[in-house]
Amino acid sequence: MNVVVVGLGKIGLPLAVQYARSGATVTGLDVAPAVVESVNAAVEPFPGEHGLAAGLAEVVPAGMLRATTDPADAIPTADVVVVVVPLFVGGDGTPDFGWMDAATESIGAHLRPGTLVAYETTLPVGTTRTRWAPMLERASGLTEGRDFHVVFSPERVLTGRVFADLRRYPKLIGALSRAGADLADDFYRAVLQFDDRSDLPRRNGVWDLGSAEAAEMAKLAETTYRDVNIALANEFAVFAGRNDIDVAKVIEACNSQPYSHIHQPGIAVGGHCIPVYPQLYLCNDPDATVVRAARARNQVMPDHAVDLLARLHGDLAGQRVVVLGAAYRGGVKETAFSGVYGTVTALEQRGATVTVSDPLYSSSELERLGFTAHVPGEPVDAAVVQADHAEYRTMDHGSLPGVRTVVDGRRVLDTAKWDCVVVAIGAPAAN
Repeated sequence: MNVVVVGLGKIGLPLAVQYARSGATVTGLDVAPAVVESVNAAVEPFPGEHGLAAGLAEVVPAGMLRATTDPADAIPTADVVVVVVPLFVGGDGTPDFGWMDAATESIGAHLRPGTLVAYETTLPVGTTRTRWAPMLERASGLTEGRDFHVVFSPERVLTGRVFADLRRYPKLIGALSRAGADLADDFYRAVLQFDDRSDLPRRNGVWDLGSAEAAEMAKLAETTYRDVNIALANEFAVFAGRNDIDVAKVIEACNSQPYSHIHQPGIAVGGHCIPVYPQLYLCNDPDATVVRAARARNQVMPDHAVDLLARLHGDLAGQRVVVLGAAYRGGVKETAFSGVYGTVTALEQRGATVTVSDPLYSSSELERLGFTAHVPGEPVDAAVVQADHAEYRTMDHGSLPGVRTVVDGRRVLDTAKWDCVVVAIGAPAAN
């Protein structure tokens, strides 16, 4: 089986390795020459994905995976084309299909009869049927459902643990025809292996949802649920903090029975998924007031953290404040929609002198992101923990000379090690 993976990013490249390890001959197609060169040298182009370096070292020398920037070198020989190209969302929540349109046009221009095209990028409901299939037909002169087939099959993995998640979660598919569904089922069964899971209502594996629209909605729904749940936890945290209640104890108590599954509150919701996909859902359902309100609540949590700092510390004008963590999530070197941006802006609006520190980023990398890098050992007046890096669990008061007040936006610090005011979001101020 010849498989082409379009987009060798943090999801696409691990997928290509997974398929190659499962016996497919894989060609990775990407617009970035540096990424292609790195893959062909069996060197991971980005750090942090568990098992990726070993996988590349296994499949590239064996001739099972190669990369190219040329669609004409890849698409014509493909039995299956898997598209994992980014879809961006503007500030108003409108999707920008530019990169995916370009990829689809290039696929269509070289498409041959019999090919299965699988879209894995998260999409608004209806996009596969009304945008991609017609675009492929126009570019190729072929007919979907007769000459080639299209399926939507959302990626459901997290960066850093892609290979484990591929085994853990059912692979959802939704095709535009019965024949397309059968081809997709055969393909994914051939290239994926699944863990046994007794907690699922049916056997773990490939789950056909019956239509592309159902599969599109499933991905949006599962991610939007997390955004709404976190927003509810954040609502509880804001109320608890103002009423001398520790919300962590409340949530632990609530979740002790099987009908409560409250998530954890925090300073921000970041990453490529949770802040973005609810907006894609709202494109289809603009009257979804719960979804819209949840997104608004989560977006203002950095401002809430800075307000909390000001109430505890006093006037922040002229104060030296370090933000701990540029990454959106602990242990992941990625700043997509990270709370660091809103936190730094809110602090600067109050007149603070703001620096940023992150164990995953060098000073020059932080400066390229637009921040002033904190110099280790330099005195500060206050700090805000923005990311839950494991390194912060062992920090103590001596790590930040002069610090008087800390807002722990992720509940990651050991408060016993700090001889100053340390308060978590949703905790009593005396904590």
